[in-house]
Amino acid sequence: VVVQTAPGQVVSHRGGTIVLPCRYHYEAAAHSHDGVRLKWTKVVDPLAFNDVFVALGPQHRAFGSYRGRAELQGDGPGDASLVLRNVTLQDYGRYECEVTNELEDDAGMVKLDLEGVVFPYHPRGGRYKLTLADAQRACAEQDGILASAEQLHAAWRDGLDWCNAGWLRDGSVQYPVSQPREPCGGLGDARHSGTSGGNNGGVRNYGYRHNAEERYDAFCFTSNLPGRVFFLKPLRPVPFAEATRVCAARGASVAKVGQLFAAWKLQLLDRCTAGWLADGSARYPIVNPRARCGGRRPGVRSLGFPDASRRLFGVYCYRAP
Repeated sequence: VVVQTAPGQVVSHRGGTIVLPCRYHYEAAAHSHDGVRLKWTKVVDPLAFNDVFVALGPQHRAFGSYRGRAELQGDGPGDASLVLRNVTLQDYGRYECEVTNELEDDAGMVKLDLEGVVFPYHPRGGRYKLTLADAQRACAEQDGILASAEQLHAAWRDGLDWCNAGWLRDGSVQYPVSQPREPCGGLGDARHSGTSGGNNGGVRNYGYRHNAEERYDAFCFTSNLPGRVFFLKPLRPVPFAEATRVCAARGASVAKVGQLFAAWKLQLLDRCTAGWLADGSARYPIVNPRARCGGRRPGVRSLGFPDASRRLFGVYCYRAP
């Protein structure tokens, strides 16, 4: 039995539907497709897999969070492709398609990538306060997941420049520098394989760190939103404690940091006014840079974590569909 999967990767987005392509055939024509077991697993570590879906004849079963979302495409004999609906952030990663008959088996890999945005994050406590587990929780609380090294590298190629090291999902610590300077790893070549280094900067890499003792920031990843982020300007400036109330009055909740980044990157939200976010920070999104709006590059500007009693001119709210 020979398994063939898609070269490269397939790309989707949160909430989307995607087909993970996989087909199989026999080198000898005498074999029957009856009695073949099809199994999909997700690679969570180099030697660890989570079950996703298994099919043996008419018996099909999806596992865990894939229940109700995963099914075989069933496009004729030899098709083992998996249809995955309502894609989540956690679905990002590599999947193995394994085909087994009575005598032999073969397998192939499919990589599922997501459209989205990488954003650096640290909580109110300050920079370099997060263990790896803390970083995973912090990203989840802000509507994200820890970014992968591939996602951070793609964000660097897209212009991300951040001079503070952060955890990635594989347990490494890195940071992207688009404009080389002495305080950010110097002016020499980047130490990340695959970056160009030199005057083009690169992704600085501290390698794999002790994930329970060492503390850094986090690089999070989020994808498109099913709902909408909007800026709400009350009749008078509000302290942080009132932000939840004013959003709730509009049928919304205070937006999370990841939701604001997704709205900026994917919905082109542009507003030159700082507002409260759910973590107590004050930020504003700029798509079209202009005078008095925080510099010459697009991005989400941050005013840090103001005193919660400080009154701001507004709040960014998120309304789910």
